[in-house]
Amino acid sequence: MEIIMSILAGVLFTTGVYNLLQKQMLRIIIGTALISHGAHLFILTMGKLKRGAPPILDDTITNYTDPLPQALILTSIVISFGVTSFLLVLAYRASKENGTDNMDKLRGSEND
Repeated sequence: MEIIMSILAGVLFTTGVYNLLQKQMLRIIIGTALISHGAHLFILTMGKLKRGAPPILDDTITNYTDPLPQALILTSIVISFGVTSFLLVLAYRASKENGTDNMDKLRGSEND
């Protein structure tokens, strides 16, 4: 199962980097979201996919799951949601002001 999760995280990273290298702003934002989802899966895989009881102290339970990767992923999801929403608003504002979302046209020419 960990091999499948690692392959899926790698696929998310590669498609995210591919989208980051595109010229449209929306594809760049989708690329950042895909990279963050790949990081979530990577953190979950590095925390070992163990099955066990919730981390509540009890004398009868001997096999607990580690809550740290889940807490890190939850924090990362909140941060990536905030970054994605900020980038979407920034892209919307830039496209309304300049009339395009193409990064080459937004960069401007050096002859002007």
